[in-house]
Amino acid sequence: MTIRISTAALALALAVATPAHADTVVVTAAHLVDPAAGRTLDDPMIVITDGRIVAVAVRGQAKPATPPDARRIDLPGKTLLPGLIDMHVHLDADATIGGYKRLDYTDSFWQAVGVGNARKMLEAGFTTVRNVDSEDYNDVGLKQAVDGGWIVGPRIVPAGYALGSTGGHCDGTEGLPPRFASVPNPSVADGPDGYRRLVRTQRKYGAEVIKICATGGVLSKRDAPGAQQMSLDEMKAVADEAHLLGMKVAAHAHGKAGIDDALRAGIDTIEHASLADAGSFKLAKEHGAWFSMDVYDDDYILAEGAKNGVHPESLEKERQIGRKQRETFRAAHAAGVKMVFGTDNGAVFPAGQNALQFAKMVQWGMTPVEAIRSATTNAAEALGRDDVGRVAVGRWGDLVAVDGDPTRDVRLLERPAAVVKGGVRVR
Repeated sequence: MTIRISTAALALALAVATPAHADTVVVTAAHLVDPAAGRTLDDPMIVITDGRIVAVAVRGQAKPATPPDARRIDLPGKTLLPGLIDMHVHLDADATIGGYKRLDYTDSFWQAVGVGNARKMLEAGFTTVRNVDSEDYNDVGLKQAVDGGWIVGPRIVPAGYALGSTGGHCDGTEGLPPRFASVPNPSVADGPDGYRRLVRTQRKYGAEVIKICATGGVLSKRDAPGAQQMSLDEMKAVADEAHLLGMKVAAHAHGKAGIDDALRAGIDTIEHASLADAGSFKLAKEHGAWFSMDVYDDDYILAEGAKNGVHPESLEKERQIGRKQRETFRAAHAAGVKMVFGTDNGAVFPAGQNALQFAKMVQWGMTPVEAIRSATTNAAEALGRDDVGRVAVGRWGDLVAVDGDPTRDVRLLERPAAVVKGGVRVR
């Protein structure tokens, strides 16, 4: 049987399939880095319609047809990369306000800080960030404001509150006198059932990832970074509940015992991983987990922390653990542990300086391409997203451009020449 379709019917079908006022932009440059393949391609032409990439061509390939009214972003002499992803940021924090200095500011102040920090991180080339811990669900509000066009910022994956034990690193009243015990603390639980309830609550109020504190921390005053603060059963309850809801879990974990139990529990990313060892690396590879190690932070904390109000106890902990973390990073990379780019930017060093970490990753064992891959294809995979992290059809039109070859000099990423998010150049 032959099916005939009239010209009018075909025109109607195309009109339904194609938006009436599709916005198309064409981006050209001298080169394009493909981190997944570890290669650089010449004369790229990227076509973005309504924020998504619809065509990519490079030298030797036919150029795709484009509408006559397409906008252009021509970047002659520049090298393009996929928009960068930071897997560990704190938008509603300011590294220059540390320790008890934070108590000088009212609660809503931190949401305002987040507006400025979101713009700074985007302008630095980070078109997607995972915000792991935010009081008052500030990160959820920032995401809604960015997505709705009220403020300028990256794509935000919010965690809401970071979950932890009474008196632990994620207990917001840690270090305060007992009279503050009556202050509601929506991030604290004790026992598996309490953590299951907290996971459901975070999801209810807009979290897209869950963050826990498996061990003590550096910037909390009284605990020890290596001390485990959640049991294996508690961490497993979090992981099981989150995965049931389609969410991934990040675990703040410095000490080996907490790292290893987090891996056994099925946690997806280990943040910091400072004191992991060969046994930890084996567990990470067996479970398919990722390490997110903030190996730049030591420089800033020791140089500026005292001036910024960081507790003396925290500075001493940083002196003890900073070098060990970098040595662990080198050993984990050599052992083949999967790595993503995470900085603690915002809370530990000033927002928008995220790219300073690339050079440290190279100094401690990675090649420039591997460091770039950790902030693009690796990060997208760890997020479980197929819409960011690569320059490919169907993904968001998120790009960063630099002068020169970042696969030879990764510090070029500290000075982006242009940033494009969803086909719109960031000014």
